[in-house]
Amino acid sequence: MTQFTDLGLAEPLLKALAAEGYTTPTPIQARAIPHILAGKDMFGAAQTGTGKTAAFALPMLHRLFNQPRRMQPRSVRALILSPTRELAAQIEANIATYAQFTTIKSTVIFGGVPVGKQIRALGQHIDILVATPGRLLDLVDQRAVSLREIEFLVLDEADQMLDLGFIHALRRIATLIPAKRQTLLFSATMPKAIREIASAYLTDPIEVAVTPVATTAEKVDQRVIYTQPGDKPALLAKTLGVPEMERAIVFTRTKHGADKVVRQLEISGIKSAAIHGNKSQGQRERALGAFRDGELRILVATDIAARGIDVDGISHVVNFDLPNVAETYVHRIGRTARAGATGVAIAFCTPEERGDLAAIEKLTKIALTPVGEVPYWDGRIPKKPPQNQGRGGRSQNGGGGRDHGRPQGQQRQGAKPANGAKPAQGGRPPQAAKPQQANGQQRSEAPRQERPPQRQEAPAARKDGANGKEGLGGVAFLQQRTEQRRNGGARRRAN
Repeated sequence: MTQFTDLGLAEPLLKALAAEGYTTPTPIQARAIPHILAGKDMFGAAQTGTGKTAAFALPMLHRLFNQPRRMQPRSVRALILSPTRELAAQIEANIATYAQFTTIKSTVIFGGVPVGKQIRALGQHIDILVATPGRLLDLVDQRAVSLREIEFLVLDEADQMLDLGFIHALRRIATLIPAKRQTLLFSATMPKAIREIASAYLTDPIEVAVTPVATTAEKVDQRVIYTQPGDKPALLAKTLGVPEMERAIVFTRTKHGADKVVRQLEISGIKSAAIHGNKSQGQRERALGAFRDGELRILVATDIAARGIDVDGISHVVNFDLPNVAETYVHRIGRTARAGATGVAIAFCTPEERGDLAAIEKLTKIALTPVGEVPYWDGRIPKKPPQNQGRGGRSQNGGGGRDHGRPQGQQRQGAKPANGAKPAQGGRPPQAAKPQQANGQQRSEAPRQERPPQRQEAPAARKDGANGKEGLGGVAFLQQRTEQRRNGGARRRAN
């Protein structure tokens, strides 16, 4: 079996690895490190939690250590781009650990924190810069950092950077760094868009893929519980209350949903904290620190935590909401069963999420083990309800789109508002149109000098009609407007 001592790494790096208790490289490390040491561009693919950070950090540190050079002020030799703050901070912490017995210095920059401290750090001697794309470009525009002397470029979790919309930032960064460089691209999945980026950034790359695309960790016990949306909070509290639930991450689809789950768990007597993009960096760091130190047993997160959280001892991952993108499920459950440990992944599935579950099972080629009763499903993916497009907003009974296809005279007559109030007259087009016709006949018979007062009253009538239109959906509202235009046209012809 290959040992780190067999890879030809510098002695200070081997000393740091020994101090951390690392002796045997993972498959991605054993296959990637020799090629990177040889100066080759690389496209590496491996499932989350397999040690990709050390796979590119160790050979890069080796080459920087053996080839020292004097740098211009505010310049760096290596740039590592990360999609999230947490992942960027974790990468820089790992690099600092590996380089603890060398003179190589690193720092990390990301948004959500004051920029002054980061600018001061860049003013010192820095070899390796770990950054998120947005904050990096901000500091480049402020001339706080120069990318003209970059020797190494690393794109970590490249597929997630595409998902988060960083493609334009990546293209601009590519124009700011030298064309002659070593580029390393690592990703847990290899969609077509990632391969297109790889062809644009890499030169004659070596491709290393140690696991099939989107393969889940072998030691994760994957289960699914079929439920209804309204039953999820009670089911979650019951699930988290079992004794074997030592430390768990609960994933939700939205930021608001994460905060709501925290409040619901608090009512059930379960302490938890939320981490998502609307939280300040201080709040995110405190929640993650308490979770990592064992002070907090439950962490509720959006997919911002699906990558970049490397916490030992996570026994369970609970998908409170199934992700819309099947690959995201792989990253979520990769928070458990890390470094050879075992773990359990539990997914809640409502009837509306059956299609998401089918996509996950198709991608991973694994049928999740059902817990409890399994309702019948004919295999068809549920269709999402149509969105209301009416200008007046949603009606009180659930949306004006329900009137689609009814005869014009029957629109909204049978519908009653939820509060029991009588519907507005403007909601019935035939009744709304008759007074306008009568007014039109009287005005045509009146003398010319009496017409201005009649025209002054017309805006008030239109205002009343507009109030009556509130609550109409898109089709019904357009039909009423069409009817009014026809009546108006008849009135003008009568004049």
